[in-house]
Amino acid sequence: MQYLKCKVLGVILLILTACNGQVEKINGVSFVSSRESINKSHTLPVVQVNANYAAVMPFGFIRDLSTPEIRFNGERQWYGERKAGVEQYINELRKHSIKIMLKPQIWIGRGEFTGYIKMQSEANWKTLENSYSKFILEYAVLAQALKVDILCIGTELQQFIEHRPQYWEQLINEIKTVYSGKLTYAANWDEYKTTPFWDKLDFIGIDAYFPVSDMQTPTVAACLEGWKPHKPIIKSISEKHNKPILFTEFGYRSVDFAGKKPWVFSRSMTEVNLEAQVNTTKALFETFWKEDWFAGGFVWKWFHKHNEVGGENNNQFTPQNKPAEAVIKHYYNTIK
Repeated sequence: MQYLKCKVLGVILLILTACNGQVEKINGVSFVSSRESINKSHTLPVVQVNANYAAVMPFGFIRDLSTPEIRFNGERQWYGERKAGVEQYINELRKHSIKIMLKPQIWIGRGEFTGYIKMQSEANWKTLENSYSKFILEYAVLAQALKVDILCIGTELQQFIEHRPQYWEQLINEIKTVYSGKLTYAANWDEYKTTPFWDKLDFIGIDAYFPVSDMQTPTVAACLEGWKPHKPIIKSISEKHNKPILFTEFGYRSVDFAGKKPWVFSRSMTEVNLEAQVNTTKALFETFWKEDWFAGGFVWKWFHKHNEVGGENNNQFTPQNKPAEAVIKHYYNTIK
């Protein structure tokens, strides 16, 4: 009788979970494209950090902010940045049950910010639109062929979207004719509130480089406090559109003042501060990962040769072989 009661209770709990729409958190890594193919030695560290998703990121290249032509799938690109490499990465990651977000991105010469892409003539806008459509639709077709779980239709393209909203509406409709999976867009942290097409997507994607502390070594408490102005606004956008929030990128450099301007990639910031990376990362998990309106996120960034990157003398974003890696492993294991 006791066994039957427990069994019935278990069934009831399963039904309640289904009714509440609870789903597994997206515990992801942003898997960096490289010159070469990957194998089990490169994918096992992803499994060992308890990740269940990887963002695979092919690239298109623009010469400068005023150039409308996007070059992609060229032989001069790294293997992982091209279509053939993307397919190989996805198939290899899937051998370990890692789900995929395909996230094609644009790189501008000299590392200019993609959010500033803005054409100076109607002719150039049309050229850019045609070029971008070819780029993203080629990967949408691939995403459908490989049954990719999520497709990210763009990353940090604020000016392009602001000035050409009708194009983006049409593009999303066109993507949906060739790809039937989940869609998101990776809005910059200061862009997501004005992105006009969230209702047409499945996730509200945010590259979550929000400023949370001005301290040289921010404490967890200070960062938790620093999230308080941002969190209600993020939640309100989720509620407004009835869509879950997905941090399409999140992470901090292991440097002094890591929480002040987390988006900054400056060579002048050289002082290694592992504690700053740990504390900012902990606060982000504590703020968001238990919320039912929050879908999860992708840590920025994860390199394939795990044993050769990161480490305690590294001041860049990767958490690999640093104390922050253990933090991510812990939260990815305990909050499902």
